[in-house]
Amino acid sequence: MLSFTLNDGNTIPWVAFGTGTALFGQDAAKSVTVAINNGMTHLDGAQVYRNEQSLGDGIKACKKSRSDLFITTKLKEGETRPVKETLVESLQKLGVDYVDLFLIHSPHPVNKAGGLPELWKQMEDIKKDGLAKSIGVSNFRAEDLQAVLDNCTIVPAVNQFELHPYVWDAAESIYKLCKEKGIVPASYGGLTPIVRASGGPVDSVIAGIVTRLEKESGKPVSPGQVLTKWLIQKGAIVVTTTSKPERIVETLSTPDVPDLTAEEIAAIETEGSKLHKRIFMKHVFE
Repeated sequence: MLSFTLNDGNTIPWVAFGTGTALFGQDAAKSVTVAINNGMTHLDGAQVYRNEQSLGDGIKACKKSRSDLFITTKLKEGETRPVKETLVESLQKLGVDYVDLFLIHSPHPVNKAGGLPELWKQMEDIKKDGLAKSIGVSNFRAEDLQAVLDNCTIVPAVNQFELHPYVWDAAESIYKLCKEKGIVPASYGGLTPIVRASGGPVDSVIAGIVTRLEKESGKPVSPGQVLTKWLIQKGAIVVTTTSKPERIVETLSTPDVPDLTAEEIAAIETEGSKLHKRIFMKHVFE
């Protein structure tokens, strides 16, 4: 499977099965089992999703070796307990001794009080203690990232944030800072233009790309694969979720779709800039 190398030398699968959104507060065990049995190895959880226990149950049910899986979870926004205490609790729920990636889910409200450097120091201790192989952040704006970078010993490995053509204009500065500092961007909400904002300006561009790719490859290509391919070529991890095995298989085959041209990538971004449509974490970004 396609993977990215993080700045700490660890590798991360390019795609993750997300257990938020549709699975928020739900029993995720069956969906996780279906995802793993259809080829997903990267599971993306969070304390705030209130389903780490069932995520762990789904992992156990598959009887996969721990080393064959990549498990991410995230520190709950506004958590006041010591970070290590919360992660130990998460590990117990997940039924594992460590996570591969632990993220600060949101800079809010700690960033308002200038507390990000101290919070990040606790994250560095987590990595040193071996409770997380890699550490990173989520939903960090450029200024939030800079607050950490100015004071850190360990640079965040990942910044996971909403990334699709309809937030590209706003997200580009975050993306560029990540690239400059060796932080791998991770996208969630990547299919927003087709599942939450259809009829927008990128639709015609995507349709044209689908036609070209199908002609070139001789195989069906979906609009979702075009958007996912855009993210892959941006060097972004893709967090996605679906209850349909066929969608999982389709997603996992996306790296085999022919590359988008530079002109196609530019067209997606140009048309995307004509509509701003943020779905998540508006209290942080807007």
